Formats: sequence, C-alpha cells, structure tokens
Amino acid sequence: MAIPLGDTDEHVIFRQYLDAVGLQGLASAEAAGLHTSEWYALSLIAQEGSLSSGELATRTGLTTGATTRLIDRLERAGYARRTADPNDRRRVIVEPVPDALARIEEVVAPARRHIADVLARYTPEQRALLFDYFAHAAPAFRTATEEIRTSTTPRRGRAARAKGGS
Repeated sequence: MAIPLGDTDEHVIFRQYLDAVGLQGLASAEAAGLHTSEWYALSLIAQEGSLSSGELATRTGLTTGATTRLIDRLERAGYARRTADPNDRRRVIVEPVPDALARIEEVVAPARRHIADVLARYTPEQRALLFDYFAHAAPAFRTATEEIRTSTTPRRGRAARAKGGS
C-alpha cells in the first residue's frame, strides 16, 4: 500500500529535495564534460568495477546502439575503456579508468562536503535511520523508473517530433 506524503509542506520539501539532487547531478555531469546519461553510466561502472555493454544497456535503459555510442563518448573523454571478457572474447566489458575517477572525485567534492555537514547534525541512530531510508528508497526509485519506462512510449528524438511529440 502506498503511503502518501502527509501534508502539502512534506510534499513540497520532498520535491525540493529531489529537485536539488537532480540539479546537483546535472551540474556534476556538466562539470565533468559529460551528458547526464554518460554521468549515470560512469557512476554504474565505477560502483560495479566493470559491466558488460549489455548490462550497461539494461541498467541505463538505453538501446544497444545508444549504449555503444555512450561507451565511445566515455572512452574519448578518458573515463572508461573497453576490454574483452576473458571468458567470452565476443563480450565487451567496460571498466572505469582509475585516474579519471580522481577527476570525478574533485567534481563531487563540494556535494560530499555539504552533505557531510548536514549529516553531522544527526546522532548515529538518526543517521542509521536516514541510511536505512536511502537503502530502501533507491530500489523503490529504480522500480518506479522501470514502471515509467514500460508504461510510456519514448517521446524523444526525430521520430517523436515527426509524430507531434516533444
């Protein structure tokens, strides 16, 4: 059962929070010289250590062709590299370039510093509750993302514009 946010103030505060997180992600991607899809893909690759191009396509929701172009751009920017899977030479593995991740750390340093200041306001028990929320909210947002993707028709690109889309 879905539990709606209590009152209008809670809804507004939550929306402002989500908007701020999104805006920070946009600014970080721009500062790194990446598009948001590239920023997200690089985050996935860095967290996992490596992903196959197919896994990256699935996790980003991109087509295999779009994923290939995304990997090309990450390689040209020096953030990722392709390697062959040692168990299946036909399979491409994408891994982060360690030196490039240091540049990403510089980009996200202001956000980490400011969020550390916010978290310092809370007791260890309160932080545990916050991180419990994060641990459960992230999969909930991923599930919601999949629901959105499967229930809507993409409205981007030339074909959508030709059909009167945005």
